[in-house]
Amino acid sequence: MSRDPSASNTPAESGASTPALSDSDLERLLNREASAIQRELEVERILNAFKLNPYDTLDLETSATAEEIKKKYRQLSLFIHPDKCSHPRAPEAFDVLKKAESELGDAAKREDLDAAINQARSTLLKGLSLPTSTPDDHPKLRGLTPPFKAQLRQKSKELLIEEEFRRRRAVKMNLANEGFEARKKEEEVTARKRKAEEDARWEETREQRVDSWRSFSNTSKKKKKQKENVLG
Repeated sequence: MSRDPSASNTPAESGASTPALSDSDLERLLNREASAIQRELEVERILNAFKLNPYDTLDLETSATAEEIKKKYRQLSLFIHPDKCSHPRAPEAFDVLKKAESELGDAAKREDLDAAINQARSTLLKGLSLPTSTPDDHPKLRGLTPPFKAQLRQKSKELLIEEEFRRRRAVKMNLANEGFEARKKEEEVTARKRKAEEDARWEETREQRVDSWRSFSNTSKKKKKQKENVLG
């Protein structure tokens, strides 16, 4: 049976290819792929940031205001949110980010952090024979190798690590002291309990001791009387 020449050919039969993506569709696709890569890179950056310095985690300067901190946190948290990021450790990075924002939102913790960073800055400036009030854009701080900001980050890291070690030692000592006090109290309770038991046993044998004493006393009197009779 001959084929009807009027019948339309399928793409495979006609050799037709899949329609090419338009420039706008291609751009959207590339943007999605680039965004996915950027999200994963940001997750890695957050996970590799120095955890004792929340400024590093949020990628902020120490001069950031409370509003700037909240704004940066919202941006990053939305960017790496596990619902939008396919990185397997996105949930972990999200938690790290939240912890950093919380610490910078705590006035006391941020004050301690800033004090450590300022101490690191003062140490570096003194090493360069510069006053501690020297601004970061001072000519003598330009062209340093490594750059002053990198040196400050490293020095701050060292001081924060030392401070964390001191804090952990203090916690350990407190726990040891608490353990010692707990054992001391336990020993005191045990000693009081033992004393109470001994007193109770002493009372329980009171009559027995009295009877024994009476028996001994009577026996002694009889022996003494018998001895007097023999001598008489």
